[in-house]
Amino acid sequence: MQKVIEIRSFILALALVTAAFAYLMMPFFSAILWACIIALLFYPLHLRLMQWLPRRPNTVALITLTVCLVVAITPALLLISSFLREGAAIYQQLESGQLKPSLWVEQIQTAFPVIDTVITSLGLDMAAVKQQLGSLSVDMGKIVASNALTIGQNTLAWLASLGLMLYLIFFMFRDGAELIPVLIRALPLGDERERLLMKKFAEVTRATIKGSLVVAMAQGSLGGLIFWALGLPAPIVWGVVMTLLSLIPVVGASIIWLPVGIYLLATGAVTDGIILISFGALVIGLVDNILRPILVGRDTKLPDYLVLLSTLGGFSLFGMTGFVVGPLIAVLFITFWQIFTREFNITGSEEDSPPDQV
Repeated sequence: MQKVIEIRSFILALALVTAAFAYLMMPFFSAILWACIIALLFYPLHLRLMQWLPRRPNTVALITLTVCLVVAITPALLLISSFLREGAAIYQQLESGQLKPSLWVEQIQTAFPVIDTVITSLGLDMAAVKQQLGSLSVDMGKIVASNALTIGQNTLAWLASLGLMLYLIFFMFRDGAELIPVLIRALPLGDERERLLMKKFAEVTRATIKGSLVVAMAQGSLGGLIFWALGLPAPIVWGVVMTLLSLIPVVGASIIWLPVGIYLLATGAVTDGIILISFGALVIGLVDNILRPILVGRDTKLPDYLVLLSTLGGFSLFGMTGFVVGPLIAVLFITFWQIFTREFNITGSEEDSPPDQV
């Protein structure tokens, strides 16, 4: 009896200490998550370098980290810097009244009278719809611009988080091969199940980054490029916005380039409008269908509806990191239930057998 009490007390204390440690790490959640993601993506390169320098783990980890900086982190920093500049400019124009989204709605309404007919046939008030669309455009623009301004004001904290992420990446490269066996030994889920869960974690993380982020970056880059080629304002800001929207299935970047194309047609820039809509439909829209099957294996693909729900839920709960966390939780949820049904669920042979005749 005494031993049972000791074991239960120890497990309770272990749970409390673990919860306290997790709470302590919450402010660094984004830095830790992105350190894990980047380490997973570049770990195959680290293993190849280790074959050349097997007795220099610190040197190899530093070389791999340098490659990460050159390939992924430095271009992202340059893009963020440009985004902040253009976002601050948009914020100032909205505040000063130089940008008036309500006028855009009026111009589209004047150029396409059929819109009034469709809205009226649906039993909606055109004035109310116009007011809501105008306020929505203002709100969206202010959200984008004010977030850019907030990031700029919190530069010091952001740089500290970046430094912490790089620090963690170095040790994940250097000590990652030793950490996995320790985790498998420590977790009480069974070694085979733990290896399966870790494999799924690595698969869905790589698949999400390659299949979602890379595709979204390609679509956003193409969208920003066509905006720049047509001389539209703030191409980097709208390219970043299209990248973010491309992370959400179904919606995609069309929620930006299609209304802008219609606006160009409504204001008399027919050639530019046709070019933008054609480019969006034929190039930006097809990137997902071409790149995703190449970058992502079929084994890790979630159903489209589950990707949509988990991505939206991830965004609402975790912000920018939610496009990774949401699908990851969904995949782990499915994996846990698959393990349960395979190993713990009662087979139908006993329950479905007819009762003995009396």
